[in-house]
Amino acid sequence: MLLNDVVQTAVEVTATASRLAKVAALAELLRRVPVDEIAPTVGFLVGRVRQGRVGVGYRTVAALMGDPADEASLTVADLDGLFDLLLATEGVGSSSARTEALRAVALRATAEEQSFISRVLLGEMRTGALEGILVDGIASAAGVPAASVRRAVMLSGDLGSTARTALTEGEAGLAEIGLVVGTPVLPMLASAAADPAAALAITGEASVEVKLDGARIQVHRRGDDIRVFTRNLADITHRVPEVVEVVQGFPVDDVILDGETLSLDETGAPRPFQETMSRFGADAPRAALLKPWFFDVLHVDGVDLIDEPLSVRQEALARVVGAYRIPGEVTTDPVVAERVSRDALEAGHEGIVVKSVDSPYAAGRRGKSWVKVKPVHTYDLVVLAVEWGSGRRTGWLSNLHLGASDADGEFGEPGGLVMVGKTFKGLTDELLRWQTAHFQQIEVRRTRAAVFVAPTTVVEIAIDGVQRSTRYPGGIALRFARVKGYREDKLPKDADTIQTLRSMLLGG
Repeated sequence: MLLNDVVQTAVEVTATASRLAKVAALAELLRRVPVDEIAPTVGFLVGRVRQGRVGVGYRTVAALMGDPADEASLTVADLDGLFDLLLATEGVGSSSARTEALRAVALRATAEEQSFISRVLLGEMRTGALEGILVDGIASAAGVPAASVRRAVMLSGDLGSTARTALTEGEAGLAEIGLVVGTPVLPMLASAAADPAAALAITGEASVEVKLDGARIQVHRRGDDIRVFTRNLADITHRVPEVVEVVQGFPVDDVILDGETLSLDETGAPRPFQETMSRFGADAPRAALLKPWFFDVLHVDGVDLIDEPLSVRQEALARVVGAYRIPGEVTTDPVVAERVSRDALEAGHEGIVVKSVDSPYAAGRRGKSWVKVKPVHTYDLVVLAVEWGSGRRTGWLSNLHLGASDADGEFGEPGGLVMVGKTFKGLTDELLRWQTAHFQQIEVRRTRAAVFVAPTTVVEIAIDGVQRSTRYPGGIALRFARVKGYREDKLPKDADTIQTLRSMLLGG
């Protein structure tokens, strides 16, 4: 298939606000895609190629996009092959070889194709072909229920391969996709409530558990083979030998565990989140050790548990992990929930998560079965630009422009970003140095005052609330925003929404 067919579909999807029209356009394209090109095509549309990161930066891409071709000739296979080559080219002379490969493809691309290729390479796709819409497009093209596609994606963690299965094997093939020990699945997510009583009103009888200020992990064990994955399904086994050692001691052969890991100080209290993330991202062991805590189990010795209620999964979890289970209590009483929350905060943790005891494990979903409660309002936002500092901060990038996800497309296309405020508070000298280097590497353009960046960096922001404002397009502004830390374990799609922030306004 010509790459131009994919590009024109992306243009059509971007141009319409109608979800039905988007789904129809995607379905029409997918019906025509050759079998071997289904997974690459889906990856291009969502900006996540099947090869993963291929190590190409903004300046490299900008420098190589020269005069465009007059006619479309590139195919999906050509671009997919380029990514294979970029990933495989290493060693002496690899830089020039990668440059030549990129240039050869760029010279064959039309202007629209060059723009498309650049956005795919840099993870900047904003076509409106968000995963939810594309799931519906796949279902329509294959003639299968969207729920079947959605479940298969959750279990496989791979939209491209799921699309191929749906289009070639139909619902029967999708039904065969299940949990596989060693293949990570999307994590279940939590919504938020203002206090423990409000959370219990949503969940009913619940397990009220301590919310750690750590990094999410998913651990798979098959015999002596243990793999540790991040919330974004990246394999970090080599970085966390202490976690592997703990799991090796569990009385089980095959298991999939969900949990968190964090650094503790000499007294057993949690270290600041940035210290955990620094250790979490290290390629070699450091002095600060990570301790794992587990709050769910998805599979034990040949038995899948994701469709079982939480009460059943917790019984299995207790047998497997013992003392490494996250503390909590099952209750319907707000007084008990408040006590667990108070104890967690006094111990230095973030708060609590209230989980319905009847809930199955909904991989990849943020529903009402799990509800987090944190006394300080913290939100994950995306950095859109950074202003140069003044005074003591002269020469450093300081004031962050912050964007929330527009999940419903109220202010543009679904999944876009809406600016909600700025902050320079909470930044240490170490963070100032880091962000000054980092944001210039992902610079898109600049003015005298600010550097505008690719919207790929997630930062956790603490606020006292929000207020109505005409200054920003979302109609709100953050109150007393300050930086808690950068979330290298999260992607822009994980950012909190403008709708969530607006719900904090009195009166809705």
